[in-house]
Amino acid sequence: MATNFNKLANLRWSQGKHKEAEDLYLQALQIKVKLPEQELEMAISLNNLAVLYYRQGRYEEAEPLYLQALQIRIKLLG
Repeated sequence: MATNFNKLANLRWSQGKHKEAEDLYLQALQIKVKLPEQELEMAISLNNLAVLYYRQGRYEEAEPLYLQALQIRIKLLG
């Protein structure tokens, strides 16, 4: 289900519907946080949301998300 929210968010982003995309990314993250086996997927969602914030000039919001995604990837992938 979280993957579907993420894919729909990507679609909304490409359509220029940034607020809808943000809401969908956040919904995906809320689901993934509850599922430890989804950590790599959570890193992807965090990165996607960070990209959205970065492209909107919301750098202070993007940076911690990028860092969190990076930490998860390092932990899982070495």
